[in-house]
Amino acid sequence: MRYKLFGRSGLRVSEVALGTMTFGPDWGWGADKETSQAIFDLYANAGGNFIDTANRYTDGASEKYVGEFIASDREHFVVATKYTLKMRQGDPNFSGNHRKNMMQSVHASLKRLNTDYLDLLWVHAWDFTTPVEEVLRGLDDLVRQGKVLYVGISDTPAWVVAQANAIADLRGWSRFVGLQIRYSLADRSAERDLLPMARAMDVAVTPWSVLGAGVLTGKYLADPQASGRAARWGRDERDLAIAAEIRAVAADLGCTPPQVAIAWVLAQQSPHSAPIIPILGATRPSQLEDNLGALAIHLTAEHLARLDKVSAIGLGFPHEFLTSESILDIVFGGAFGQIDNHRRAP
Repeated sequence: MRYKLFGRSGLRVSEVALGTMTFGPDWGWGADKETSQAIFDLYANAGGNFIDTANRYTDGASEKYVGEFIASDREHFVVATKYTLKMRQGDPNFSGNHRKNMMQSVHASLKRLNTDYLDLLWVHAWDFTTPVEEVLRGLDDLVRQGKVLYVGISDTPAWVVAQANAIADLRGWSRFVGLQIRYSLADRSAERDLLPMARAMDVAVTPWSVLGAGVLTGKYLADPQASGRAARWGRDERDLAIAAEIRAVAADLGCTPPQVAIAWVLAQQSPHSAPIIPILGATRPSQLEDNLGALAIHLTAEHLARLDKVSAIGLGFPHEFLTSESILDIVFGGAFGQIDNHRRAP
């Protein structure tokens, strides 16, 4: 296990995070406490220190479990939780990005986690209702009070994150150092704007659903009627084609399809930009053990090209417009190919 600097900060986190949405049977499919402890111990013993949870996960059971598991060495772990999602049905102030929900959510999370502070607090999802200044000032107040050390944002458009960090820098407030997004070979839409924004602003990226809700494991190739999250969310022929190519690459390398899918996500970071830190979740220790094996997998240029081809997406406007030959010609006066631009993304 190696460690990464978390965006524009000095915080050191392991190269993969442990997702704990699976901790607790309260939603009908999570791991019980004993199994969750075994998963946590396996991750910690492998050198992992970055724990991802949320106030909403398994109705608070996830945070309670995490609080117990970290208690013997709290300062060692980087504990991240989230606020925004509902904790009381029908009450408009028990959800959303606003200050009242922020404060009550954080105080409740601190109690469930049995800790005095959070290493990282995520805005879980943008509500398109609360003014960005209210969110930023509330988060900065929590940082100044010592209840939160760093702040991040999840499931939010790139323009909102860019706007927020510009305001935070201008006013001397705490900026977002992390961005949590859905990203995998099955869903590369973040490559249009979210990932370029994160690279430009030195924001660390923690992708969730790196196995495409299970599609990329290949389980639906063997049994199209298999149960799981993808069965509920839907899957299409493109997903199955990607899963088949992943399985073929795995056969070449002598590893498992999940390891290939995770290794591809890890390979999307460049040496001089903010890191991409996949979130790994599991309901059994054996699943996590297999996933951690991705850290030892090296995808060749040929493998990456094959995976890129089968999963490629159109970037759309303005990206494809601005990189077309005719536009490059009139923007650069025919000299585009003669300019060595060290800032251009590969």
